[in-house]
Amino acid sequence: MKYWDLYLILLPTVVYFIVFKYLPMVGLTMAFNDYMPNLGYFRSPFVGLGFFHRFFSSYFSLTIIFNTLILSALNLLFTFPLPIVLALLLNEMRAKGYKKLIQTVTYAPHFLSTVVVVGMVTSFCSPSTGVVNDIIKFFGGEPIYFMAKREWFRPLYIISEVWSTMGWNSIIFLSALTGIDQQMYEAARIDGASRLQTLNRITFPSILPTVSIMLIINCGHVMSLGFEKVYLMQTDLNLDVSRVISTYVYEQGILKTETSYSTAIGLMNSVVNFILVITVNAISRKVGEVSLW
Repeated sequence: MKYWDLYLILLPTVVYFIVFKYLPMVGLTMAFNDYMPNLGYFRSPFVGLGFFHRFFSSYFSLTIIFNTLILSALNLLFTFPLPIVLALLLNEMRAKGYKKLIQTVTYAPHFLSTVVVVGMVTSFCSPSTGVVNDIIKFFGGEPIYFMAKREWFRPLYIISEVWSTMGWNSIIFLSALTGIDQQMYEAARIDGASRLQTLNRITFPSILPTVSIMLIINCGHVMSLGFEKVYLMQTDLNLDVSRVISTYVYEQGILKTETSYSTAIGLMNSVVNFILVITVNAISRKVGEVSLW
């Protein structure tokens, strides 16, 4: 009761999680039932693991899982370390005006909607009017229809994802850098340490706990690629590499109204993410003594 005002401030967040995160979990029963709206969640015919077996026995399930894992791995490989590099470079800059300009330019893409980002990618890569193909033609090459080439789907996705997220994701690492005790830098300069030695011995070790925590959180989203961007970049010509679990769930659950089947796939996806978080957290706690819990 002493801190009732603080709990009152917390109340909307608690209500949000209960209403939008926990109550919808009742719908997970659809993964084990042949859900019929007129019968409801608990009276629909029970099928057990039938929908899970249906997915894993389908001829395209391995392709969908493979596409999801490859795209997620590439996404994590490039979008996780680059914000750290950007934060370290910005931290080393002494020209404050130029530093603020770089921050503004790199933060701005975060505020663009996914539709706008994909529209820009499509426009830039157009074989007739795109600036990328204009450059290729300038150097004597032939125009490339990037959006129709299956081999270009993943590079375009990763490049656009790095461009739109790198600046914003670097903020948390910049915050960690500002918390480093400046006396350590002064002591290092007195001892004759170079800027590279200071970076290796003071700066990076100081933000390593933050890096570990963010890595654990990111590993929890490995199987949960953003549906919107993949779906918007998807064409009939690149479908064999662009069909991932999230888009397949949309196709089955919304377009084909296979509610129980899509719920089973989504539940499987969430369970894999949960296992990854537990595993990476345990490894981080054992190796670096840093963990979420």
